[in-house]
Amino acid sequence: MLVAAAVCPCPPLLVPEVATGAAPELDAARAACADAVGLLAAARPDRLYVVGPAPEGAHGVFPAGSAGTFAGLGVDLAVRLGGADGAAAGDTPADDRPLPSSLAVGAWLLGRAGWADAPIEGLGVDEGATPGVCSGVGRGLADSAGRVALLVMGDGSACRTVKAPGYLDERAAGFDAEAARALGTADVAALLALDPELAYELKAAGRAPWQVLAGAAEGAGLDGRLLFEDAPYGVGYFVAAWS
Repeated sequence: MLVAAAVCPCPPLLVPEVATGAAPELDAARAACADAVGLLAAARPDRLYVVGPAPEGAHGVFPAGSAGTFAGLGVDLAVRLGGADGAAAGDTPADDRPLPSSLAVGAWLLGRAGWADAPIEGLGVDEGATPGVCSGVGRGLADSAGRVALLVMGDGSACRTVKAPGYLDERAAGFDAEAARALGTADVAALLALDPELAYELKAAGRAPWQVLAGAAEGAGLDGRLLFEDAPYGVGYFVAAWS
């Protein structure tokens, strides 16, 4: 059963070493993410799943100990899914696939928090997965242990300004406003109602992971709080906590 969830954005710029001189611009987002991850620990979960969007070839399960790197961004920084000390004793990755970027950022957040409160597993979600598939995956995660927590990584639209990665789309602000409202109120039905085609056009990579969260939360009776909302660089970033 799902007992807690944290929703965080997943830009590599969240990692100060990647952002370098621009790091202070996301200090408020980092602080909110730290608060949300702290609330996960307070829920005393039996298992934590880190869920995030993944490109083709990086979908599926990433066991504890799976490694990621930000070397592709020119930063010699590696992370490992499994808390500050990497994998728990006896955990051996099933393969050597690197973590997708979203899960690497999630691993960095957990390492920064010194996570050692429950076993971890990562899940890379196909950004094109339908709401029905996503919710089904979420229900499976929620049923996998008595007390399950999720760290859900994903961004809103990337079309909020003319300088945004997807340029300006007038639909982006409305999409993000509804996503922020749903995340901040734990509105499962509203998250499942987010349109995959519109999300794709707005480059909203968080849509599928948020719908996995919605499936996991069905019937759990959780309350939500929006801890952060902004659109630096023209991309919607949200931090929310459900408990």
